[in-house]
Amino acid sequence: MVDTNTKSISLNSLGIKNATIRYQLSSDELHNETLKKNQGVESSLGAIAVNTGEFTGRSPKDRFIVKDKVTKDEVWWSDINLPFDADKFDALYAKVTDYLSGKEIFVRDSYACADKNYKLNIRVINEYPWSNMFAYNMFLRPTTEELKDFSPEWTVINAPGFMADPKIDGTRQHNFAILNFTKKIALIGGTGYTGEIKKGIFSALNFILPVFKNTLPMHCSANVGKDGDTAIFFGLSGTGKTTLSTDPNRSLIGDDEHGWTAENTVFNFEGGCYAKVINLSQEQEPEIFGAIKKGAILENVVMNKDGAIDFTDTSITQNTRVSYPIYHIENIQEPSIGKNPKNIFFLTADAFGVLPPISKLTPNQAAYHFISGYTAKVAGTEAGVTEPTPSFSACFGAPFMPLHPTRYAEMLSNKMKDAGVNVWLINTGWSGGQYGVGRRMPLKYTRAMISAVLNGDLGSYRYEDYHIHSVFGVAQPRRCPGVPTELLSPRATWNDDEAYYKTAFKLSNAFRHNFKQFEEVASEDIRRGGPQRYAF
Repeated sequence: MVDTNTKSISLNSLGIKNATIRYQLSSDELHNETLKKNQGVESSLGAIAVNTGEFTGRSPKDRFIVKDKVTKDEVWWSDINLPFDADKFDALYAKVTDYLSGKEIFVRDSYACADKNYKLNIRVINEYPWSNMFAYNMFLRPTTEELKDFSPEWTVINAPGFMADPKIDGTRQHNFAILNFTKKIALIGGTGYTGEIKKGIFSALNFILPVFKNTLPMHCSANVGKDGDTAIFFGLSGTGKTTLSTDPNRSLIGDDEHGWTAENTVFNFEGGCYAKVINLSQEQEPEIFGAIKKGAILENVVMNKDGAIDFTDTSITQNTRVSYPIYHIENIQEPSIGKNPKNIFFLTADAFGVLPPISKLTPNQAAYHFISGYTAKVAGTEAGVTEPTPSFSACFGAPFMPLHPTRYAEMLSNKMKDAGVNVWLINTGWSGGQYGVGRRMPLKYTRAMISAVLNGDLGSYRYEDYHIHSVFGVAQPRRCPGVPTELLSPRATWNDDEAYYKTAFKLSNAFRHNFKQFEEVASEDIRRGGPQRYAF
């Protein structure tokens, strides 16, 4: 047996010297270390609560990729994938490792990708114990036997307390998250937001899998039914990926990051879940609520003196989060692999209230909406946002996609055709008017629509059972078990046709304007999958 707490490892080859290395501590030990260092507080639910400091979310303008011979001709260099000079990286790396030298640091060996054919060994080096606990939760956990001969392929170095000097170091400001594909290092500094750790490895896999493994990486959740049918849920943050894939009647594969192989299997990248907890309730989301116990980490929530959490309080951030190991959910797929994908759901929170709550997409529409990656920001979510604002993120995860979006879209399109998958657009946003006028689509009805797809009710519908939306061209069902018929037509819920169509065409124009950046490389068929021009 390997005593992982005392196993001798050296970080000298990484440039970290004379550090006190706390290796492979258990979740309980990291929980206690966080309390001992006064870096967190135990909540009444048993989970530890931490404050990530200045940054309560990712900082996409401070995410870089080293531009070198491996990446220069493959990466889609843009305002999303920002280049970083290799020499500047080496100099900054030396400063970070010097900063960590002589300190107490927390080291974890783990891996990504539940399918052993795609396994990526990772060593995570953290300045703080709760950051290392996050790595325990979110990455896959090797057995004692696997740790004996563990050899990391990628290294994550996470130093929240290190502040870069932009004038010297080449960063935009004091925080940074930099990927170096040649040296296989994710270097993170100046931010305590733990999501940068997992998204660094996700971004790396989004390059490695399609370029070298002929496998599609996806920003999605996935679950599997009793008959072995896999469902995939794409969506941006806040659209319901975690909530809707966590279903007591289906086994959870994973809630955020997956690969779809040439053999038509779907595997989880991760070993845990990272869920938003804004307005979380035990009644609405019992599985997620039940996962918040000792071993989970709450981020930036507000508690009273007794440790009771107010999930409605957004005074620190609207991006309140919890991370927990996947085994905190009772109904999970083991290992985290599914076969035979049958249905794909694109989730969008349409704050304009004009998209149908459910609609079926043609293959061309599916490709168009995948490349578009639409959701909407509502008033108050960001400074200066005073009315619904369209937000597009290619492939429902542009900040993590190093390649051109059309490369992922082409892979998805081919896989959908090969597997005979049905694609559905689900609006988890507003009905009866835009944000501030209408109301959010009730979760129970969204669940009923998804259940109707998964149990085959909607799949048996004929063409005449659908209405073709006059602006977006999607097929919306005229009826759905468990859902009031009047909710299925967004126009009917408005009671004002002129206002509805003006808003619908406003949104369609936003789609068309966003898609201009892809028109040169998208086929005519895909372009026809988009909405109609403004016609009022």
